[in-house]
Amino acid sequence: MSPCPFSLARRALALALVAAGLAPWAAAQAQATYPARPVRIIVGFPAGTGPDIVARLLAQKLSENWGGVGVIVDNKPGAGGLIAAAEAARAAPDGYTLMLGETGQLSIAPSSYNKLPYDPAKDFVAVSQAVSADFVLLVNPQKVPAKNVKEFVSWTQQQKGLFMATFGAGTPGHFGAFMFGEAIKIKPEPVHYKTTGDALGGLFSGDVQGVFASVGLAAPNVKAGKLVALGTTGATRAGALPDVPTIKEQGFSNLEFTSWFGIVAPAKTPADIVAKLSADVQKAVRSPEGKQKMEDAGFRVTGTTGEEFARIIRADTVTWGKAVAATGFKAD
Repeated sequence: MSPCPFSLARRALALALVAAGLAPWAAAQAQATYPARPVRIIVGFPAGTGPDIVARLLAQKLSENWGGVGVIVDNKPGAGGLIAAAEAARAAPDGYTLMLGETGQLSIAPSSYNKLPYDPAKDFVAVSQAVSADFVLLVNPQKVPAKNVKEFVSWTQQQKGLFMATFGAGTPGHFGAFMFGEAIKIKPEPVHYKTTGDALGGLFSGDVQGVFASVGLAAPNVKAGKLVALGTTGATRAGALPDVPTIKEQGFSNLEFTSWFGIVAPAKTPADIVAKLSADVQKAVRSPEGKQKMEDAGFRVTGTTGEEFARIIRADTVTWGKAVAATGFKAD
């Protein structure tokens, strides 16, 4: 005899109620067991660069906090980080492929490219901004007789032009140089290099007169006396170069810009995994050892929540978008 329709309905309702009751437990179990295998962090820049340094320090602390589960840093350099971002956007949204995102990929690229192979707003979910990074204006003392920004401006006005090195078209250093030119009323000519080493090589050779480099990468050359730091771009002085005044301190009140690095995951990554990742990243960078290592490398630890990081990305997309529009620059 066929089952009574009412019996089938009651059974279906009972199963649905059981499933609903188990859902929170299943989510908690997924979070409790994550990660159960190695996690990959894609970095869009070569080894030894700022993003790579942050990713490796973060990977070490996360692995320790996860009981030795492997955290692999996978460098995918090229196209200003776009190749890496496109790959990360296509990755399975399971928490096992992440990206160490930076300002250029997530907040500048939407304005500087007509067509992107990914959509920063739709293809990623913000996990946590790990650190921010100030820039420092560097000159070669053998080529430029300046000890501060005002002396540099005076010297520049006597030259035939101002050539500023960048670490690539469309990067924060590129548009930072433009904003610096706006502040001092001199239009700089950007000279784009493929790597940090190439850009510093141009500074040493005299092919360019200045460059905005991250404080962490610049500090060793400054402390060794090879390069002179004229001013930093943050709101306050950088911990790695405490004796170098900010550019704002030197009378250029409107000139302040920084970059940042943070973890993002592919869109549709389960919310419970994103929440665990965010808490773990914050714990890693705020721990005494993690914080010290990041600061020693020249970064400011921020360790934001995912919601805070998402707001920063949106706000900086507007800010950098104005700079991009003012230059008329398009990368494609």
